[in-house]
Amino acid sequence: MSKFHELDSILRNQDFDETESDYDFVVAYAKSLAMIEQSIVIVSDLRNRFNRIFAGRFADELGIKCCLTEDTIWEKEILGLMTEDEREEKFLAELRFLHYLRQHPKKQRGNLYLISRLRFKAQSGKTVNVQHRMYYIHDEHSDSVRFAVCIYEPLVAELPCCGMAVNSVTGIKEELTTTADNSILSKREKQVLALIDNGKTSNEIAASLCISRNTVSRHRQEILAKLQVKNSVEACHRAKSLHII
Repeated sequence: MSKFHELDSILRNQDFDETESDYDFVVAYAKSLAMIEQSIVIVSDLRNRFNRIFAGRFADELGIKCCLTEDTIWEKEILGLMTEDEREEKFLAELRFLHYLRQHPKKQRGNLYLISRLRFKAQSGKTVNVQHRMYYIHDEHSDSVRFAVCIYEPLVAELPCCGMAVNSVTGIKEELTTTADNSILSKREKQVLALIDNGKTSNEIAASLCISRNTVSRHRQEILAKLQVKNSVEACHRAKSLHII
């Protein structure tokens, strides 16, 4: 499964809060930001499955239309400017960032955003280095991501293509590499998942690790929650794709 399909599956299969959202506020913010910074700002409504593109003058360099609405959460106008490898790197960074957020208390997640370097092919044929910032806005009463706000602007400083998580309050940043992926699960959870991947039953895992069957069950539930999957097969697949096991 590609990184795109993994990320799309996670975002699409969330349990969304049905209460009134802050969509108008988010759109007003995106529109103002595009005008002030001359950047390209995209708001993706993950529950209703569409996005809106607000384009400042930087869009002229790339040939992006202003105030375009697309019937998908994925900005096709932007993705079409990237190579397949670049798109996979982008999706991998966003997948890692989503897992990174899950490691933090909900009240702290709004402080964190993703920043990374991308390369676009402009209408003129030249390659343009682009800085990408992404913010996930969560439902007020659930853990679901309600909106994604992406900002595309000219690259002004070198950034890792793998992406960095940045805390906008403290300024602390962390590269989202395989090392960061490995911190998603505890050492014991990795041991349990590796044994699950080897076809071991809960009783066999308990005997192998000298723990109770109830403890194994608790580890299973924690693994599913942290990896945001529904069963052990999906957990093993996702853990391998992120190089956790």
